Amino acid sequence: MSSHHHTATRRTLTALALVTASAAALSGCSLLPGAGPATKAVDFDDVQSATVYIKGQGTFIDPGTTGSSEVAWIGSGFIVSESGLAMTNNHVVVGAGTLSGYLGGDPSKEVKVKVLGASECLDLAVVQLEGDGFPYLGWHQGEIKTGLDVYSAGYPFGAAEEFTLTRGIVSKNDFSFDTQWASLAHVIEHDARIRGGNSGGPLVDPDGAIVGVNYAGNDSLDYNYAIHRDVAQKAFKALSKGERVSSIGINAQAWQSEDGSLAGVWVQSVAAGGPADAAGIEPGDLIYKLGGVSVGADGTLADYCKVLDTQGVDATIDVDVYRPQTDSAMTGQINGKELKVTATGVLGGTATTNSGGFTTVSDDTGTVKMNVPSEWSDVDGSTITGADGRTWYSVVASSSIAGFQSSFTTSGAQLVATDPSLTPDAALAMFDFSSQCSVTTPSSAYDDGYYAGVYTEYDCAGTYEGVLATQDTGGNGTLVLIAQLNSDYEKGTVLSQLLNTFQLG
Repeated sequence: MSSHHHTATRRTLTALALVTASAAALSGCSLLPGAGPATKAVDFDDVQSATVYIKGQGTFIDPGTTGSSEVAWIGSGFIVSESGLAMTNNHVVVGAGTLSGYLGGDPSKEVKVKVLGASECLDLAVVQLEGDGFPYLGWHQGEIKTGLDVYSAGYPFGAAEEFTLTRGIVSKNDFSFDTQWASLAHVIEHDARIRGGNSGGPLVDPDGAIVGVNYAGNDSLDYNYAIHRDVAQKAFKALSKGERVSSIGINAQAWQSEDGSLAGVWVQSVAAGGPADAAGIEPGDLIYKLGGVSVGADGTLADYCKVLDTQGVDATIDVDVYRPQTDSAMTGQINGKELKVTATGVLGGTATTNSGGFTTVSDDTGTVKMNVPSEWSDVDGSTITGADGRTWYSVVASSSIAGFQSSFTTSGAQLVATDPSLTPDAALAMFDFSSQCSVTTPSSAYDDGYYAGVYTEYDCAGTYEGVLATQDTGGNGTLVLIAQLNSDYEKGTVLSQLLNTFQLG
């Protein structure tokens, strides 16, 4: 069960699956901006004052689907000038209909946020906060060496909008890294734990100076990644002036169909007024060729970004698009001719896997909840009493609960909770599928900063069966999440939603 630190309300490299180790949490300082102009960069004790909690809302179309959904998400950012210029990730801001910033995470200190420039290849953006006299962070001076003490600052999902600071070291100081949503020549790997919501937040040194911009992680291996300071500094100068850098103005993700017959760069959302928008590219489109080059086939943005960097963002670049909503192929140009349909009935409408987005379901008492595909409309929130008399709050969702409970061929999920006297290890043992399925991941540790426990994964004749048993950090209860998934879409996107949204209370 694994995932990347992406935009939406997620605890979880996907756009963050299960995590396996925790980071030491440090208390954040309480000093907030507003006491007058800052004359110099803040020091470590005041990092919170220059770290911004960002909320976004907009319409997205998830990879492999045709149904748009209005979603809300959170991210982090940090101020780099008294005038209110701040940095965050491209995937935190592009496609947002509305953006709000909260200084130091304080809900009473809301500021307007305007996007000045963003780059999908670098996954960086510069925004302008309304006002002036802001506290701000300075940049780390000198070489960034392996072993440097670093701290991740931000507002991870699930922490009730609270500022968190985690500590670690730089484990790899400079390497190239291509992901589904970025392609970077200079990345820092560190172990100052980041989670969903930390996206766009700063990685700082013991003086509070910027070492990098957090943007991704592999939770199963406890890898955490930040965009190198040198990349961020250079991009800041251009993006703050509204210059375009390695970008056509989209929230992008490399994608491939389940059978591998179709691959490209999925357009989750489009920046209004950008080159992609002007060309007629829409959310839900799949860019499969750019500049005559096939893109996204390796599961990353590498080829897409190579074309942009070779041609230049102001060049006229041919683009080939597949539009699942109309099952049509289209051709056009970035900075040139608008898209025109060249073929219809291309795939017979078989490219879609989920059309209705996600819905939050909860048990009848509101004790447990999670997000599930809207197609899983058969929902039961009844409380369960076990053979031992133990009470379980439960919500189960599937296209057919009867099919989910009687076979492995029907996908679905169930989330149950009971009192904390039952340990996660004991709870996991109660939901054992080893007599019916092959164990692919034996009992392994899990900790996302809010829920800690153990999980086991199974292969049930091709069906993925995952069981996660956890307790919340407050010790209020023990939860068990059972996920039964069949398609690649479910094993990726749906699993990520389940892991990032299950909660107690």
